Amino acid sequence: MSDFEIRTLTDAEHRAASDLFRETVHFRPADDAEWERAARAYQPGGTLGAFDPELVGTARSFDAELTVPGGARLPMAGVTSVGVRADRTRRGVMRALLTGQLEGFAERGVVFANLLASEASIYGRFGYGLATRSRTYSVDRHRARLRPEVPVGGEVELLDLDRAVEVLPAVYERLPHRPGMMTRPEVLWRFYENQARRHEQPTKALVHHGPDGPDGFATYRVEGLHAHPWTKQLEVGHLFTGSAAAFAGLWRFLLGVDLVDRVVAEERPLDEPIELLLADHRRSSVDRIADEHWIRLVDVPRALAGREYGHAAPVVLEVVDPLLPGNGGAYRITPEGAERTDEPAALRLDVTTLAMVYLGTWRPSALADAGRIEVRDPAAAVAADVLFGTRVASWSGTYF
Repeated sequence: MSDFEIRTLTDAEHRAASDLFRETVHFRPADDAEWERAARAYQPGGTLGAFDPELVGTARSFDAELTVPGGARLPMAGVTSVGVRADRTRRGVMRALLTGQLEGFAERGVVFANLLASEASIYGRFGYGLATRSRTYSVDRHRARLRPEVPVGGEVELLDLDRAVEVLPAVYERLPHRPGMMTRPEVLWRFYENQARRHEQPTKALVHHGPDGPDGFATYRVEGLHAHPWTKQLEVGHLFTGSAAAFAGLWRFLLGVDLVDRVVAEERPLDEPIELLLADHRRSSVDRIADEHWIRLVDVPRALAGREYGHAAPVVLEVVDPLLPGNGGAYRITPEGAERTDEPAALRLDVTTLAMVYLGTWRPSALADAGRIEVRDPAAAVAADVLFGTRVASWSGTYF
């Protein structure tokens, strides 16, 4: 029996939840002007609080859709601002918050929960698995040159932040989504606006106009390095394109910005072909490869039935889910789809590992070699690699 109460917060309680979360990550509370902007990023009814008897923990969410292999968009909840006050940690507060949140998602018909993890060791025990990864790379602007055959692209329009706030949501919505990308509700765009306005350096936006209208955009700001303030770094935030010409056109602009020494593109897809644009591929270097999104399959039957699969022999998976036991059981995966079955399973895995497999980021055979999947038929692991594989690297590009 816990000594605290878990309940949904009212709109009037959101600021207290924000202050508590910011304290847990060692940020100062938002002042009145910042809170006026930040409050618009809270979805009504989307924030839980733990009380003992005052507020000691919180977890927030918002509704969106996740693009899965094959292009379908399924209901998801973005989970963020999870924090427990320092004098109430390790007493079950977070477990109660996240378990209650998952149960609420299941009741509402949410298929996935999705988050970015502050610590990699926390969320696996709640069924979240690392489902997408990203790489951050930098380009030496002074020495980088595009290859002559790189597409010229269309027109690039430069926008200030006020105009970008108006224009970018519609451009993003019309672009094709690779597996792992998600829709962006208004509360998320308001979050991005608040983040941009907090920075001392101005945020700029670019929109690429192709023959059929806007087909890509990027945001950036230019910062001086602390140790060398006259060395300028252009930091690319959001960058999404719907064509090779748009990707080339935006990069042609970014590499042409004067008084910049280096261009850094943060948290990009693992397979983004920046090296192929450059006459000398060594002018681009990878700074890091990192976690991106962790997903939790809240409704395993709908998730498995909702994506496409590669052409390989059928495989039966046995899924184990201690927190949401209704997800457990055997599923037959074929190129035509997935459904529950009474057939004996060839592979057995927990829901956390299934999340790692689901978007194609991790090969089942590699997870089996690491002891994460129990193999009852060795041929099944190889077939599962093909069934769950994707043509492009899964990636989101959306942070929250």
